Amino acid sequence: QVQLVESGGGLVQPGGSLRLSCVASGDPFSNYAVGWFRQAPGKELEIIAGITASGATTYGKGRFTISKDNIKSTAYLQKDNLRPEDTAVYFCAARKDLLYTLSANDYEVWGRGTQVTVSS
Repeated sequence: QVQLVESGGGLVQPGGSLRLSCVASGDPFSNYAVGWFRQAPGKELEIIAGITASGATTYGKGRFTISKDNIKSTAYLQKDNLRPEDTAVYFCAARKDLLYTLSANDYEVWGRGTQVTVSS
């Protein structure tokens, strides 16, 4: 099984950009589809992006972009023009399957999350 560690969070000004990394260790990352989720204060966990194990097919909510580098065992999440409503804890999750899903229950492995705060 993989272990996941997110990084890249912090304080971002409105209109700024987000680039988060999710580094995997353990099993070959090429065996895992990945999802990015976020949880804003007082709100439920929501999926914002997914990518297949190969990296060939992606889903991104709104302007979120996900990518995956199986050689570097890293997945990325990007978004420009951040707004205060993007403030949340962002989580990377993986499932040992070729395909991603939109349900958090389908992901076996989770990182601890990284806080992103959008504020001036």
